[in-house]
Amino acid sequence: MYLRHTTRRKDGKTHVYWQLVRSVRHGRKVVQQTVAQLGELDGEGRARAEALARSISGHASASFQGELFDHAEPTGLLTIKLDGVRLERSRSFGAVWLGWLLWRGLKLDDLLSELLPPGRERVSWADVIAILVIGRLCEPSSELHVAERWYRTTALQDLLGVYTEHLYDERLYRALDRVLPHKEAIEKHLVKRLGELFDLDYDLLLYDVTSTYFEGVADPEIAKRGYSRDHRPDCVQVNIALVVTREGMPLGYEIFAGNTTDVTTVKQVVESMESRFGKVNRVWVMDRGMVSAKNIAWLNATGRRYVIGTARAELSRFAKELADNADWRQIRENIEVKICRGPDGSETFLLCRSASRVEKEKAMHERFSKRIEEGLQSLARRIEKSQSALDRGKIERQIGRLLERNSRAGARYSIAVSEDGGAPAGLKLKWSQRPEWDHWARLSEGTYVLRSNIHDWTDEELWKTYIQLSEAEAAFRIHKSDLCIRPIWHHKQGRIKAHILICFLAYALWKTLQKWQSRAGLGDSPRTILTELSRIHSADIVLPLADGSKRELRLRCVVRPEREQQLILQHLGLSLPERLRLPALAQM
Repeated sequence: MYLRHTTRRKDGKTHVYWQLVRSVRHGRKVVQQTVAQLGELDGEGRARAEALARSISGHASASFQGELFDHAEPTGLLTIKLDGVRLERSRSFGAVWLGWLLWRGLKLDDLLSELLPPGRERVSWADVIAILVIGRLCEPSSELHVAERWYRTTALQDLLGVYTEHLYDERLYRALDRVLPHKEAIEKHLVKRLGELFDLDYDLLLYDVTSTYFEGVADPEIAKRGYSRDHRPDCVQVNIALVVTREGMPLGYEIFAGNTTDVTTVKQVVESMESRFGKVNRVWVMDRGMVSAKNIAWLNATGRRYVIGTARAELSRFAKELADNADWRQIRENIEVKICRGPDGSETFLLCRSASRVEKEKAMHERFSKRIEEGLQSLARRIEKSQSALDRGKIERQIGRLLERNSRAGARYSIAVSEDGGAPAGLKLKWSQRPEWDHWARLSEGTYVLRSNIHDWTDEELWKTYIQLSEAEAAFRIHKSDLCIRPIWHHKQGRIKAHILICFLAYALWKTLQKWQSRAGLGDSPRTILTELSRIHSADIVLPLADGSKRELRLRCVVRPEREQQLILQHLGLSLPERLRLPALAQM
């Protein structure tokens, strides 16, 4: 077995491609078969191979081996031991390579190199932050897991030139400390770069709030108990207010203590985003949790435009309009809307009714009503069968808990616990249904109200704008499910905030890939792409020399992709590298 090369000219440059070839005898003929395509051997690769393989045949010399990697034709053949050829150092390559392309595509490598210029440290902080973000994108885990296991199983060392022994958990933690002060600069850079890549506009901004919880202790200044969207009221949490474009591309975010109510975040978030990115003529789209008389008055007084959902209690103001079947217009299948003007003319209210939502809420009311009635019947039987006096306070608390668990139908019933001297229990339970509740339920099921101070939009434009708020909700799902922002294990406030920033950067990479693959006709699930490409590995081809010197030639190559992987790469317009540069520490 020996090495052979071919020379090609492309774009005015000469490229030398190497193959591993063996001689096979067929009868009286000897033919050459290509065992592996090794690609180009770059300058450093040639030097390493020269040092590793000074002699491939018994008569080879160091000077001859040096000629092997020049562009000149070699003057002889170099042989190796066929039975000793092997693969070593298998590493996951495809997903981290794609993550690195996304990182560079957003020019985050240049930005962080500028913000955190190299100093006396062995590994630049820009590279450590890249490792954290790419790790969060490809296989979300803790900094400890990244340092102790994940990084050494990937080919990021080859892409970044950061050796495994130079990456440890404390260096990753310190990188969090370094990146946090540059949050606003990073957000501004992403807005500019994403706008360049995808021709985005920022005239309409979607704003929503979520929470994420902690395991263990955390800084009590921001880690507090509050309304948990993760259904973990036992844990302290932090609130995150996220602003995205109509396509779900990130603009910025703010962090609040875990007990902060959504309605109190509006003024700070709006002013913060506008101070960084300008006021222009933006439209703010928010959910009903942001609505208060104070916020509405402030938005109107400052000339800011908005489309906001309203609390369900607001529906009662429009009972007459809901009952009137006139002026409803169907704008989508199962969706009909009706415009109503506010009393002072400064706002437009849009009544929306969804046929599918009507059926859903009707089924919910029936289910909760059934539970309440079954609970009341059980409690009544218990009172009737009791042979001793019962505590009225305990019975009323049980009824309260029953109604709380089924609150959507709790107001349907009129319930009374009264004294009954003729019964052993001393109590009597009575309940009845309120017919007015049933009438209002039939009228309001599946209906919600939007409010806006924009008067020149059609009813359909207002509805479509508000529905885009689902992009902000999807952003939170991606952060929680695909990027594993929760739970947070850090307890220092600075590192808590830096962890959220790393997840925000990973989300920017995620949305870039999603937009890219969507345009390439590959759907909109980046996790599918990353999972499939993660099966592409790189490995070292080790070629033992046949001169008895125990020397070996080591070539670091990327495994050829399978058909499915190749189709993905073709659609994305990517070509895998064939050869990787061996690090300076690689020895014979």
